Amino acid sequence: MTTFIIAAIVVICLSMIAVVYRMVKGPSASDRVVALDSLGVSVISLIGLFSILVETSFFLEIILLLAILSFIGTVAFSKFIEKGDIIKRDNSR
Repeated sequence: MTTFIIAAIVVICLSMIAVVYRMVKGPSASDRVVALDSLGVSVISLIGLFSILVETSFFLEIILLLAILSFIGTVAFSKFIEKGDIIKRDNSR
């Protein structure tokens, strides 16, 4: 079981290299946002596999926090790409 988890960690690390390449070299901004979201999912899965490997549940809170931050970052970047502004301010007051 341990060798399977280590092999999965290696495969995820290799895929993260490809995702970072796509994030840097992506042809459009939307490709970069998708790559950033994919990188967040990869980091979450790595932490989950490491948590299984060391047999502790300490990292589950960290996984939850990273998932929330990854979601908020993806939504913010998507909104920035779509409208050019993340927070709409009303200056009529």
